[in-house]
Parts: sequence; C-alpha cells; structure tokens
Amino acid sequence: MSAHLRSLFVGVTGASGAPYALRLVEKLAAADHRMSLCISDAGLDVIAYELGLDAEGRQGITSAFLARAGASEVTTVHSPEDFGASCSSGSAFPDAAVICPCSLSTAAEIAMGTTRTLIHRAGSVALKERKPLVLVPREMPLSVIHLRRLLEVSEAGAFVVPPMPAFYNHPHSLQDIIDFVVGKILSVLGVDQDLYPAWGRESVRAADCPVDGKPWDSLPHRRRDDRVGLA
Repeated sequence: MSAHLRSLFVGVTGASGAPYALRLVEKLAAADHRMSLCISDAGLDVIAYELGLDAEGRQGITSAFLARAGASEVTTVHSPEDFGASCSSGSAFPDAAVICPCSLSTAAEIAMGTTRTLIHRAGSVALKERKPLVLVPREMPLSVIHLRRLLEVSEAGAFVVPPMPAFYNHPHSLQDIIDFVVGKILSVLGVDQDLYPAWGRESVRAADCPVDGKPWDSLPHRRRDDRVGLA
C-alpha cells in the first residue's frame, strides 16, 4: 500500500465503462485501501447492464458490484444525495478521489464548481483541499465544450486519465486492455500496480502475441523492432 494513500473516494457515473470501475475497486480493495463509494443513478443502470449483475435497486446492485469486486469489507457506500457524508467535508475528506468512469456532464459540473450530487461535491472538495483527483472521462468523439471543461479541471489540478489503451504490452484479451487502463489510474494515484509492464520491459515479447492466428512479429509492418505510433 502507498504510505501516503490509505483512503479514497470512488465515484461511478453513467458513462460506459463499468468494467474499469469494477477492476479499480477490486485492486484497491486487494491493497487494503478504505473506500467511500458513490454510484450515480445512471451509473447503477450502466453497472447492472454492462456487468450483467442479477440484482435490482440501488442496494441490490451496489451489493452485487462490491461482492464481485471483493470490496464489501473495506467500502462505505453513500447515496448521491448524502451531502452529510464525511467525504463531503474538507476536514474529513479521504486522501484522494477518483471518478471512474466519469461522464462529461460530471466533469462539467466539477469544472464549473456546481454541486448537484455527492460525486460533484467530492470533486470540488478534492480540488479545494489540493487532494489528488483523477477523472476517467469515457466519451467519443469530444466536442469543443467537452475539451474546454476537461482543460478547466486539469488547470484546477485534476488528473484527466482517458481510458485509452496502449498496445505495446501486446494484450491477449479484453481483460488485458481493461487492466492497462486501470493500471494507469493506479499509477497516477501513486498506488503500486502489476496490471501491465512498463514500456521496454524484456518480459513482453511481440512474438508471444498472436494476431489472426499468426505471431505478431511475423505480420507485415509489425516487426519486433518497429516503433509504431512513436514518430
């Protein structure tokens, strides 16, 4: 566990990307981090749909989500309307906050300093208290309005970490792609992670990664010494 990061606020909004949230909460719980979790109303629907949870209602879906992540024992759950929660106050705010996935409307609310839900409030408090705030915006394409709001939160001190997977780790599966993104989030938070290797690590071999049934480095323009995308 990071010596300086023991507690986190985790917000989950209605943007697509529930598998990222699940893996993030799973890894934080495994590292024994205490979490304050808030899922928006739209986030509940997306979590249930994308994760195929056989549950209904706020309590049922949240419980099923935490059970799958193995995080029930280290997580305090808050409703979006719970402005009396300790994580709503700067004097009792966790060590960091992450909103994953983060809808662009949520990013806009935080950028403008407005507070309609506890997730918005947590983002605002993290910024004013100079605590790490990581936003994982999941939307495409991005309009000028989206980009301006993301620039504003970045200028205010937030880390904007779009879920853009890389391929230098030669992912074998969808889980590998999810793990790369979550590993990046953990790295930004300062939490040790083993979900993907650093660039250049010798343990990653292109020849080990099949594409269309063929070794990666046997394909045209995919030789092991290529530097695709680094120009």
